[in-house]
Amino acid sequence: MDPIQHKFVNVGALKLHVAETGTGENHSSAFYFYSLYFTYHQSPFSGPNAVVFLHGFPEIWYSWRHQMIALAGAGFRAVSFDYRGYGLSDPPPEPDKTSWSDLLSDLLHILDALALSKVFLVGKDFGARPAYLFSILHPERVLGVVTLGVPYVPPGPSQYHKFLPEGFYILRWQEPGRAEADFGRFDAKTVVRNIYILFSRSEIPIANENQEIMDLVEPDTPLPTWFTEEDLATYGALYEKSGFQTALQIPYRSLGEVLSLPDPVVKVPAFLIMGGKDYVLKFPGIEDLTKGEKAKWFVPNLEVTFIPEGTHFVQEQFPEKVNQLILDFLAKHT
Repeated sequence: MDPIQHKFVNVGALKLHVAETGTGENHSSAFYFYSLYFTYHQSPFSGPNAVVFLHGFPEIWYSWRHQMIALAGAGFRAVSFDYRGYGLSDPPPEPDKTSWSDLLSDLLHILDALALSKVFLVGKDFGARPAYLFSILHPERVLGVVTLGVPYVPPGPSQYHKFLPEGFYILRWQEPGRAEADFGRFDAKTVVRNIYILFSRSEIPIANENQEIMDLVEPDTPLPTWFTEEDLATYGALYEKSGFQTALQIPYRSLGEVLSLPDPVVKVPAFLIMGGKDYVLKFPGIEDLTKGEKAKWFVPNLEVTFIPEGTHFVQEQFPEKVNQLILDFLAKHT
């Protein structure tokens, strides 16, 4: 039997796909397996514990497969879901009006539907944003936040156009119709393939004036060694179902959304894991938010660690290292 089980949670008129594994209860056999696998001899965890994973783009619930199995083996209940309009979740009736507020509301509904009163949130790429924002809006529901690939950036108007050229991929994907035409030349599997290759590099994807983002990858470029053809087929099938319409709206076309926050400071314990070769480190201002004192201005209880050879998909590239880091953080705050 597949250790990861699947269900749907009703959120209004939408059915959102949820994947989960583990019970959140400590069982001696699970911890024995964990101790052998990670060379731990005793577990610091006790009682019901839950971790909810928030994916990025072009990811999906499946991008957390390694972490979910490891955390379940360590006695956690591990939950991941496809955002509205992604993967197996229903698309919203008006994808071009989907907002960050919708994602935050969906997360709250899922926690309530699964009877999860308080959880750890783990967010990757743009999934870091709802993880941080949810901890600000609902601190009573969050034990701590782990993010990968993206630090906390207080909400505000997008500034990319001031510092990066017109061919910067986010600027291109914010332009209505531009990405649709670019992606539409290929099947979903090829689009995901190209983005995984591009985002695994250490340089920011930037196209020339007469070039589209998909043209930055030659057809014969191999996949990263840690990303299999089977993985690609899984992603491709999920995006064939959902398409990219909602994925372009959230995150790219909603970056300037105004959110009413009681306080922009993240007060729960937080842990940022960055790949040392992640292209995001070259975004304007990101180095200050990951390496400098400014990183703790808005996240005072922040720890930061770097995996030197890691890229933007560090949780898939180095799953055992990431699993260990996450479990160490959870041990401190459980």
